[in-house]
Amino acid sequence: MNAWHSAPEVYDDALDAQIHKWYHDYLTNPKRKVWPARGIPYFSPSAANADARGLYEKMRGAKKEITERPPHQGRWTRLGTAIGDMIQRDILFAEKHYARHMGENPTFSFERNKYGEPMFEDFAKINAIIEHSGKVFSLFGTGDGIMRYVTDDGEMLRVGLEVKSKQGTYAQTSGYSMRNGPKEDHVKQCVCYSKMYNVDYYVIVYVNGSKKGWNMTPEEFEKNPDIAVFGLYITDEMRAEVLDHFASIVEAAETGNPPKLDLDKWVFNDFKRAISLSLSEDELAALRREVAAIQRSGLSDSKKREAAEALAFIEAVRNEKEAA
Repeated sequence: MNAWHSAPEVYDDALDAQIHKWYHDYLTNPKRKVWPARGIPYFSPSAANADARGLYEKMRGAKKEITERPPHQGRWTRLGTAIGDMIQRDILFAEKHYARHMGENPTFSFERNKYGEPMFEDFAKINAIIEHSGKVFSLFGTGDGIMRYVTDDGEMLRVGLEVKSKQGTYAQTSGYSMRNGPKEDHVKQCVCYSKMYNVDYYVIVYVNGSKKGWNMTPEEFEKNPDIAVFGLYITDEMRAEVLDHFASIVEAAETGNPPKLDLDKWVFNDFKRAISLSLSEDELAALRREVAAIQRSGLSDSKKREAAEALAFIEAVRNEKEAA
């Protein structure tokens, strides 16, 4: 990507038209739509590290909440999608033009489906039925790509692609900020895809929408890159850990034994109201003690504020219900 983006931009109307035709052919053919299997619980790979209580409520029939949000959050998510689209398009363009412009073949290209379309987004959507620990569920969704990588020895490996955006500050993709590697959420998401698409290798690409400046010295760019890439080798043990988690959620939903709410995952929980109303009095009392302990701890002010706001929301919803 660095080499490709350093070269003059390549224009190819025919390829752009082909990309749009692929989407047109898919979107206008209802028979090609992929849906979750009926009668089987399903999980999205992006929820692999989500709050267990939220997933439990979903299994029990709670509907995903639709709430208003600040406009900048809407733009944030849309830009994240656009960044993923950009990387996919660049890989397609590099497949066709990299050798002519760079003097060597690109090492990555997209695998194709039976229609000749690149294996990403709608063209790769799948509903994979899983049997694990005596439970049956499905993994439903699609990723940013299944690629083919040619090693120095000429071996071809299938490699998954996951693109994530950073938009807060340019420092978010620095070596220091990413010293601990990719986020656990993103790793577990890739683990799900590895099971769905039968791949052992994955690449997570973080692309930063924020830059330090237009003009940077090579040393500045090395210290503050706007792209960070991590490679994963996904083992059977990693897959088993994620599938164990999903199977435990199915078991909890079947038995009506709810898992504990994880306050650290409250902000992006899509089932806040359902959780607020389903908490027992004992669970609520334990939650109050947990929030009080957080306020006395050495955690950051933002963590303390998030915990307090979560409890306030839960109690407001419960009071609203009682008043009604």
